[in-house]
Amino acid sequence: MSTIDALAPTSAGTSAAERAPLRTKPDRPLRRFARLLRYVMLGLASVLVLLPFAWMVLSSLKRNNEVFTAPITWFPQEWQWHNYLDIWTKADMSTWLMNTIILSVAVTTLQVVTGSFAAYGFSRIRFPGRDILFLVYIGTIAVPWQAYMIPQFKMLSAMGLSDTRLSIILLQAFGAFGVFLMKQFYDTIPEELSESARIDGVSEFGIYWRIMLPLSVPSIAALAIITFTNTWNDYMGPLIYLRSPDLWTIQLGLKTFIGQYNADYAAIMTGSVLSVLPIAIVFAIGQKHFVQGIATSGLKG
Repeated sequence: MSTIDALAPTSAGTSAAERAPLRTKPDRPLRRFARLLRYVMLGLASVLVLLPFAWMVLSSLKRNNEVFTAPITWFPQEWQWHNYLDIWTKADMSTWLMNTIILSVAVTTLQVVTGSFAAYGFSRIRFPGRDILFLVYIGTIAVPWQAYMIPQFKMLSAMGLSDTRLSIILLQAFGAFGVFLMKQFYDTIPEELSESARIDGVSEFGIYWRIMLPLSVPSIAALAIITFTNTWNDYMGPLIYLRSPDLWTIQLGLKTFIGQYNADYAAIMTGSVLSVLPIAIVFAIGQKHFVQGIATSGLKG
């Protein structure tokens, strides 16, 4: 609309510039109220989610007889910071944390590499039966682990891998979810980029390494955080395959610690905080890329 048309009188005797504010002014308070209501609801939801974690952290700094009191006392009478030093003498936390870090980093690295590489093949390379093979592979997500848990254990035991870290790494080094997540992102990248690279003589691996991976950082971050969290919190896998105490992860160690110190609630809360803290740090570092990778549906470049 030109300036002359905007200032020209309408049939009602008023210009368009005079009538426009009349249509928008009544809507502004409603939009502000709706936005405020959304913020309030999100704030309440955040408080409900963080409240148990806050109680756990505060309980780890209390005396043992102050953890479960009626009525509930949120803050300790005296802050017991030494609980975070005593836990290392009461339990073998260093070994548990080191084993969990090794397994989580190894599994996350392998899943990112294998998932992104397989996703590139399904997304960019045409071969007979590609779509059927992809559907069959993705269909394995619907099969519960309990259905093939025993045959898997017998197979790894026959290979002599039981009671080793390698058994846990091989169990989780490949995942259909990672392939699905990465393929969905690769499909949003225009094929023209790959075609231009092929014309320039770049190999398929070069396209994957030099073009696809740099563009898929948000999806890689999302897959890495999800895989790291699942591996860190895994309990059944280490329980079945890791029997030696020097191979226990933090989840197995804390279960044993609770059995030995079932009345020392402050120490239990301290160990729980230490088990959750690394995941919180990893998510805080990669939060931006994680949200971007989950929500992405367009071109990244």
